[in-house]
Amino acid sequence: MKKFKSVSESQIEMSLLMTPSNSNFSGKIHGGYILNLMDEIAFACASRHSGNYCVTASVNRVDFLNPVDVGELLHLKASINYTGKTSMVVGLRVEAENIRTGVTKHCNSSYFTMVAKDGSGISMNVPGLILDTEESIRRFARSMERQKQLKIREKTFQPSVFQVEKYYDKLKEFNVNITFEQED
Repeated sequence: MKKFKSVSESQIEMSLLMTPSNSNFSGKIHGGYILNLMDEIAFACASRHSGNYCVTASVNRVDFLNPVDVGELLHLKASINYTGKTSMVVGLRVEAENIRTGVTKHCNSSYFTMVAKDGSGISMNVPGLILDTEESIRRFARSMERQKQLKIREKTFQPSVFQVEKYYDKLKEFNVNITFEQED
């Protein structure tokens, strides 16, 4: 196994024609179908990088920016943005192309955290990432910061340490009806 790999060594691109079998009644492709395709390409990219079978550990923020129509060509692009010891963050971009006009629209971007596994399901070390462009450094740093923020958020909102008083008045500004009475 290589100790480090470049981003380009693991990149995957896939294009598929969107057919009526995966659409709703208004001719738009189901988001769940697109998510499934995203998971498949994230698996392929992470497996290519690690040289092992990979599983999805988490998906970070999936925003559907534009609908995908039946008859459009869907382009999915995946690359490794971050490597940890056994995990990788795969950055995904989804675009839909109108075949008649050639116009392409950005439909979705997301980040899948994938973990490399051996045949027994044990987590395996993954090669590090060669950062050879400003863009690769930006993406790695972004993933680093996202993970740091996640750890802070998880710690802050654990039931044993959560402080209701810090949020009680702030919540009243939102579309909620608080029936919980704060103890004095």
